[in-house]
Amino acid sequence: MASQAMFAEIAALSGDPARASMLHALLDGRALTATELAKAAGVTAQTASGHLGRLTAAGLLSVEKQGRHRYHRLASASVARMLESIMAVAAELQPDRARLSVGPKDAALRRARTCYDHLAGRLGVGLADAMIAQGHVELTNDAGILTDPGIAFLRDIGVDVAPIMARRTSRSGRVLCRPCLDWSERRPHLAGALGAALCAHCFDQGWTRRLVGTRAVVVTPKGERAFRSSFGVALDDRGGEVRRG
Repeated sequence: MASQAMFAEIAALSGDPARASMLHALLDGRALTATELAKAAGVTAQTASGHLGRLTAAGLLSVEKQGRHRYHRLASASVARMLESIMAVAAELQPDRARLSVGPKDAALRRARTCYDHLAGRLGVGLADAMIAQGHVELTNDAGILTDPGIAFLRDIGVDVAPIMARRTSRSGRVLCRPCLDWSERRPHLAGALGAALCAHCFDQGWTRRLVGTRAVVVTPKGERAFRSSFGVALDDRGGEVRRG
């Protein structure tokens, strides 16, 4: 169990507005430079450097060097899960009056976005609901199981199941399947190695594409057809609602 001192340190580091903005900018799983993170936080390069140093020393960020450049990313999926959980609590405690002010960017994030390396928003929750209803996944409050029919389904839609099968029998490393509470929907979407594989497949197949400068993703016409035919899920462009069937 983490000590109270470590708990307080992590809470203080992630609670600073500038550092919170940096962490949020990394929630889509990308690695960004100090310059890009300084811009996201609205601080100078020198100030950003100090913040990044503290976040890295605490283990919240990792640094990759490529030539002259240094790229920062979230250190682990557990850090992303912590941030998403904080966002869920913040959304729940936010005054109702503020919730009504939803701009285009917010609407896009609620419709479909990345949460670290898996899909979230109405799309992510809709896919999770579909896989549960079809018997492909079983979820509890804090764990998940990918069933044999689920493996067959993933193979049918073109997902490389070999790494998933290896993870399924492994007792170490990343969890294969787990629920992640969606901050905008207040219901779970799929995380873990399964969620990451499904998200990567959607991008690789051109079912979704990233929106520059945001975690929001666009569902392409090809994706609309694929989600409807394979999962029975359709996003309503008028209100962003998920329809089943």
